[in-house]
Amino acid sequence: MLAVLALAGPLAACAPGGEPQPTGEPSPTDSSTAGLEQFYGQDLEWEACEDYATTSTEQKVYELIEGTECARMAVPLDYEDPEGEEASVAVLRVPARGESQGPLVINPGGPGGSGLMGAVNTATGMAESPVTEQFDVVGFDPRGVGATIPAIDCYSDAEADSGEVALGSQGTTVQFTEEDTRALTERCAESSGGMEALAHVGTRDTARDMDVLREVLGQEKLTYLGQSYGTRLGAVYAEQFPERVRALILDSAGDPTQGTLERRVNAYAGFQAAFDELAKACASEPDCPLGDDPAQATERFQEIVQPLREDPVPALGVELDFDGAVGGVIAGLYSPQSWEDIITGIREVEQGRGDTLLQLSYAFSLRDPEGGWPNQNEANHAINCMDEERLSPEEGAQLRQQTYERAPFMDPGVDVSSGAREGCEHWPAEPTLGFPHAQDIEGLPETLVVALTQDPTTPYEGSEAMAASLGSSLLTVEGQGHTIVAAGLSDCVNQVAADYLIELKTPEEGASCTL
Repeated sequence: MLAVLALAGPLAACAPGGEPQPTGEPSPTDSSTAGLEQFYGQDLEWEACEDYATTSTEQKVYELIEGTECARMAVPLDYEDPEGEEASVAVLRVPARGESQGPLVINPGGPGGSGLMGAVNTATGMAESPVTEQFDVVGFDPRGVGATIPAIDCYSDAEADSGEVALGSQGTTVQFTEEDTRALTERCAESSGGMEALAHVGTRDTARDMDVLREVLGQEKLTYLGQSYGTRLGAVYAEQFPERVRALILDSAGDPTQGTLERRVNAYAGFQAAFDELAKACASEPDCPLGDDPAQATERFQEIVQPLREDPVPALGVELDFDGAVGGVIAGLYSPQSWEDIITGIREVEQGRGDTLLQLSYAFSLRDPEGGWPNQNEANHAINCMDEERLSPEEGAQLRQQTYERAPFMDPGVDVSSGAREGCEHWPAEPTLGFPHAQDIEGLPETLVVALTQDPTTPYEGSEAMAASLGSSLLTVEGQGHTIVAAGLSDCVNQVAADYLIELKTPEEGASCTL
């Protein structure tokens, strides 16, 4: 799903759209900043990013982008106890190609995606956009993620390769007992800073961190691009700090009105729709492993992968089982550019190998060639534990049943409802996000939601709901894929995004682009 100011001190500039920017003086004290002056008043010390990489891939990427700098930002672990333990948030900035008019803060999604990598990817994808000419692109690793300290750590790289430590039962066929879920939480706490750290990785805490970042970057108001999960973070920031928003683009948004079960089922249904489109494309090929009748493709896929439950196949030195095969397909369904790899992978499974489908999962998770994993899967689990509604075992079974009804390509062919326990059931704190959220916000300026009509994981209807909740303008993009604003694939989208971020000009009602 996934920066810079070359200044160590406050930014003094004229903001895009003619709004004067502050010179870095602290915002007026209010209930959200009282007692936090030491955090809002800190100066970031920028340096090379080599010590911020968590994998060899990240190291190489940071070295390639000229001018990239990193810093650490202190925040309270618990905002209700600002004198207590602190967290250290990793921040990266890529300088504007021209005269900088301020930072564009981004979040690439997940939850659990690295904002440091996201900033580099955004700057690269928008390399010829007026946006990166006039804005520094700034990313930060949210709480629990990547180079931020403490980071969530639930298993070793070797265990990640073997897949022997499952983080949740939802969306898989994993059979959890209550003892399993308790042991999982204890295991995560042991290497992640303790139970207190696990209790403070939710989106509401991260939104408060983003407000500290806004201030230490010298900005009175935030200019933000959030993709996928980043739309949740952006919406929560808007809910908590509406008067501190300058511009907000939410790209491929989730529905803030839907509860966890309904939203997850709808997401899996989106993957089924993408699978069906893949099957249509495959049917035109002479040796399509799914056959020449798209209506029979799901049944054919099940015939190929369901046996993996009992008899995994060799794959890249380990084994590919049923959940791994479905996971590889889902990873590829995010982008039509990966569909040929999915087809190749399914054909390989027929032949007794699982390399390509496993590699799709590796690529999606950003595993490096040496076997190093970023912690995005572990952070995803932890953040969702603090955001999502906790499902009872009965609700977990209902989720599986509805998932297989709406996304039958994921059906394992056997009853796996008995072990559908919530992996977060022994988490040390209750979720703090709440559903619905970001409703009836007063004082929020014009915002923009961008949505692909054939999005496999955040259905278009979710973006419509987000736009309605925030009173946003909605740009409809006809096409397949997940997130588009920073991809550099559409001149139409590029222009709308630039007009909004630079001039604060929103598109007309009913505006659309086509990929």
